Amino acid sequence: MPRDFKRSERVAGSLRRELARLIQLEVKDPEVGFVGLSDVEVTRDLAHARVFVTVFEPEKAASSLKALNKAAGYLRRRLGQEMRIRSVPELHFEHDASVETGQRMDDLIEAAIAADRHDSGDTDPAGDE
Repeated sequence: MPRDFKRSERVAGSLRRELARLIQLEVKDPEVGFVGLSDVEVTRDLAHARVFVTVFEPEKAASSLKALNKAAGYLRRRLGQEMRIRSVPELHFEHDASVETGQRMDDLIEAAIAADRHDSGDTDPAGDE
């Protein structure tokens, strides 16, 4: 009977939960802005983990990622203390721009709807003019 989840996927889920908690409670660097972890991908050999970070203040994205990468050693050590895992993967923080992309798409849709309304004139949407 095959397993439903690979070990790397289970480790990734545990890492994401524990990292979110550690970043929120223990990382004191003021350069780390308001961030959230969107995903963690762990290599098959569990040696490396790509941590995708959503930064809710886009102008602080670069400084937040730099601060998180600087704190990666500390976070890795704390993960080793908190989790029951033989070796903790090396952490690589990357920016996840999906929030900014979604906001940009929403703005474009709104602009298209507004332009469509403007082009059709000020008629009643029900056509009862």
